[in-house]
Amino acid sequence: MGYYERALVIAILLGVVCGLVGTVVVLRRRAFFTQALTHATFPGAVLAAALGVNVMLGAFASSVVLIMAMTLLGRVRRQGSQVASGVVLTAGFALGVFLQAFFPDLPIHVDSYLIGSILNATDADLAATATVLVVATVTLLLTGKEILFSTLDPAGFRAAGYREWVVEAITLALVVITVVTAMPAVGAILALALVAAPAAAARLLARTTTQIFVLAPVIGALSGVIGVVASRGLGVAAGASISLTAALFFVLALGISRLQRLRWKRPAGTSSAGTEEAVRS
Repeated sequence: MGYYERALVIAILLGVVCGLVGTVVVLRRRAFFTQALTHATFPGAVLAAALGVNVMLGAFASSVVLIMAMTLLGRVRRQGSQVASGVVLTAGFALGVFLQAFFPDLPIHVDSYLIGSILNATDADLAATATVLVVATVTLLLTGKEILFSTLDPAGFRAAGYREWVVEAITLALVVITVVTAMPAVGAILALALVAAPAAAARLLARTTTQIFVLAPVIGALSGVIGVVASRGLGVAAGASISLTAALFFVLALGISRLQRLRWKRPAGTSSAGTEEAVRS
């Protein structure tokens, strides 16, 4: 398999997993947390590259540490999770920049952490993406009902005797492995677009939650494929092209949703002929 074909396969797999996990992120309103987490992978990736360790392992370790920091900060009196996420977002990115300056002779370009380099992906990256897709799919099949119950009716979820922290832990784990897997392809800065945009677009078009879980992976996969093809044709970074394509899908879905609302708001029985007659009179 050539590098271009490998990039296309990874783009499809990554788009599907980001669509699935992104649906959970959008429904549970964890987009800002995910943004903070994407930046949290940056210092771990830089340090792992400097030490000669697998970049994904470094990004994962960094994410776990900064999630713990966010949790502790979120419990501080008169503070909240949004404040904690904002602090970790800026601190994590700044730490990555500091480490980049501290280790100037890294074996790979640090820019690839920020905007991705899917065309340079290896067979190991392909295997990791496929593994994460399987894990995410199985996890959602086994716990999807509980996650939706907790998301749509948190009070009823607790009254039924379920524990909220279990669902939250599963959600965080899914987000972490997805973000870490997406980082080599679309970068730490752009990963949020591929996670959130397909799910947000699907939410605008779908009528049920099940339809969102079906439509979001399709939009994610299309974003990946179109982004890779466009990046080759236009000579731009693949990560940026994929993320921009996902954002354009969201804009398109927003336009379709607005048109549907206008059509539904038209009074019953109104026809174009009736409208023309009213204008003439």
